[in-house]
Amino acid sequence: MKKLILKLGVYSFLIVISLEVLVRIFYLGEDKPSRFVDDKKVEKWIPGQVGYSITGNRNQNFIRYNINSSGFNSYQEFEPTKDGFEVALVGDSFIEGFHQPYKMSIGRKVEQKFKDRIKVFEYGYSGYDMADQLHLIDAYKEDFRMIDRIYIKMKFSNDLNRGEYNVQNERLKLESPLNKIFKKSKLLVYFSEIGVLSSVRTWVREKKDIIQNREDKPDKTISNINKDEIYLENFKSLVSLYGYDKNKTVLLMDESTTSKLFLDYLDNNGFQHIDFGTEINNSHRKTTLVYDKHWNNYGRSIIAEIIESDLHKVLGEP
Repeated sequence: MKKLILKLGVYSFLIVISLEVLVRIFYLGEDKPSRFVDDKKVEKWIPGQVGYSITGNRNQNFIRYNINSSGFNSYQEFEPTKDGFEVALVGDSFIEGFHQPYKMSIGRKVEQKFKDRIKVFEYGYSGYDMADQLHLIDAYKEDFRMIDRIYIKMKFSNDLNRGEYNVQNERLKLESPLNKIFKKSKLLVYFSEIGVLSSVRTWVREKKDIIQNREDKPDKTISNINKDEIYLENFKSLVSLYGYDKNKTVLLMDESTTSKLFLDYLDNNGFQHIDFGTEINNSHRKTTLVYDKHWNNYGRSIIAEIIESDLHKVLGEP
């Protein structure tokens, strides 16, 4: 019996090591970058990181990322000047671009359309909402004052859930010592990505709730309240707290999924906004990845063309 248990232990260990080696050889485990909060309370990626973002369980999207000294995925450094014409794209993972080679990003496409007469800085970070974005612009106000045009990508249904910025500790828990040890095993990272560990996490969470005697509490959502009004009030609060330059800031939205109440407020109060939904949703070609709702290369080209058209108007060009 002891020999059997010993053999099972040895074989199990060898199988795990073999799987770890195979995952590393075929690069199935994602190089997840590490995040932090800087001295201005801005959450972003630790500068200087490079690696590969992988989507799908068979390397369906294998993309290299490059975190610059500002903490964002980009081929260039963000160095605004008073002389040149510079643009900022601010947003979540759609702007961050881990699903696209960083040298073929939306910003780079716009730069190429203008033959590098302008520079585009992409302040994209997975999970950013309007509070994160306006706080970012306020925190780096000296840089953004020199930037000539600011585009903020927003989704009305989930970007206005709060009216004041605070650091999202849930995301920072991913940088705990335990998670850092976890990320050293590409096999565990791969299992996590394909959902193998989901049931284990659910079980652990349930047991933890039982131990801590947590009871199911009523879901305090705003489902029975007018969400549109609450989101609008949150937007007003954020603008009041962190400022908003209406002359050069533009909201990029799918207006087909945006409240009419919110759109009317923008129009009546001088907030510029551009709809990308019409072209993205009615395209004759697919604009998103097969296994993911993020824009594919063609979808990003459409967004770049929309921005290009607006910039030509700003620059007084046909």
